[in-house]
Amino acid sequence: MNAQASVPGASASHAPALAARPGVAASARGFIGRIGFLPALLVLVVVGMAAADPQFYGPINILNILRNAAFLTIVACGQALVIIAGGFDLSVGAVVALASVVTAKAMALTAAAFPGNDGLAIAAGVAAGLGSGAAVGVVNGLCVARLKVSGFVVTLGTMSATAGIALMITSGIPVYGMPQSFVRDFGRAQFLGLPTAIYVALIVLAAMIFVQRRTLFGRYVYAIGGNAEAAIVSGVAIRRHVVGTYVLSGVLAALAGILLTAQVGSGQASFGGDRMMLQSIAAAVIGGVSLRGGIGRVEIVAVSALFLTILGNALNLLHIDSRLQPVFLGVIMVAAVALDELGRRRKARV
Repeated sequence: MNAQASVPGASASHAPALAARPGVAASARGFIGRIGFLPALLVLVVVGMAAADPQFYGPINILNILRNAAFLTIVACGQALVIIAGGFDLSVGAVVALASVVTAKAMALTAAAFPGNDGLAIAAGVAAGLGSGAAVGVVNGLCVARLKVSGFVVTLGTMSATAGIALMITSGIPVYGMPQSFVRDFGRAQFLGLPTAIYVALIVLAAMIFVQRRTLFGRYVYAIGGNAEAAIVSGVAIRRHVVGTYVLSGVLAALAGILLTAQVGSGQASFGGDRMMLQSIAAAVIGGVSLRGGIGRVEIVAVSALFLTILGNALNLLHIDSRLQPVFLGVIMVAAVALDELGRRRKARV
């Protein structure tokens, strides 16, 4: 865990312990610098694509970008919270797939048992999907907080197990039988010309901003990731809050899986996967979340998710080989981490 953290709005009773960490101001300045760097990249890609391919500004393409960015934003917000607390959640992609098939199965079974009661079927499916994500989050959090196992190792294991369970449920075959109202009136519906997923992502983002800035949970997450010893001295219940970050990450990943299921109209074990996991981590890191913990803002992570989505869309429009596209993501992610580390070393020498 990081020895430096920014805990905005921390209460006065905890200020002495939290303020004792060196380099907080330097880390904050580095984070502000990253905020300016990301929009510049975003503008560069947008302007470049405007000149390279007029299809980029087509309404269908713009809606596709915003919808995909919404899915990634929801998952990346949960991932960012875990990383800020000093952990990792490699299971988010598998949770997206598990929630998708669990939601579809629960809806199909309930619809068959209670014909014509679409509301009950939808409620049962959504509850089951979110519950599956919360269950994975609880397992991750308890193993990390109580058994003191590395979050990287724990979530790597649950990623494999969760993906396996999703495949067992479906045998690799998409799950159908959901109420058409769920797909038609929610998954594929538009309000004021925008898909439902975008509004859900905005609500999630607003809620996460509130959690980070206005709740003790959000402040304690910063404290835990920045300096666990100082947090303990300040009376923070570390175990409970660490478990909370993993549960929230699992629930948000499950929510993304439910939205994808509603859009496609079937539950699929192929949703999420390694790509969603890598992109969520990349969105967090490029958005200024420190891999050492204690630093990061979800609103900047959302901008990073939009940037990554636009970049992927641009590469597709430019007909870049799909096998080369992960190279761009990897290079950008490594550059973001390198810039963060160089900034830390430079400030440390001052």
